[in-house]
Amino acid sequence: MTFYSGFSLCNDRRFFDPYLRESEYTVAGFSYGAIKAVHHAVHAHQRIDTLQLFSPAFFQTQKASFKRLQLSAFTYDPEHYLSRFIEGCFAPCFVSEVDVNTGSIDELDALLNYVWDENMLQSIVDKGIRIEVYLGLEDRIIDAQGAKEFFLPYATVTSIRKGNHFLGECT
Repeated sequence: MTFYSGFSLCNDRRFFDPYLRESEYTVAGFSYGAIKAVHHAVHAHQRIDTLQLFSPAFFQTQKASFKRLQLSAFTYDPEHYLSRFIEGCFAPCFVSEVDVNTGSIDELDALLNYVWDENMLQSIVDKGIRIEVYLGLEDRIIDAQGAKEFFLPYATVTSIRKGNHFLGECT
């Protein structure tokens, strides 16, 4: 299995163990990593059966002012920005330990301004690759409802009713 981590994260795969298909023919990605996983699937020459996207970075419904504010906050104080970002990923639950690897402003800009391409998703489906999208409906990072509507024609979409960005539910 090939797994792509979220923005500024590493070793985050463990959060998705309940959903991951453990197969050498699976490509998966979380948040920003979902973008990388899609591009991997489009350009791959090897066999891929399943593409799993966990809380894919979906910001195309956000206003430009929101995106500018995110970039500005990261530029001003990356450590504080990442701390708040991690809190948001786990909200409304307690924050679990996660390995952070400070990303770059270019990576943040790329994920905030990424526009999902319907033709790209269709080309993946046309290759015979099954797309699975997992969304937490209490996600405070992405537009989960917008993502659900967008991906539904191309993927099996699983909505976790009380799930956050990491798909976790508070206990």
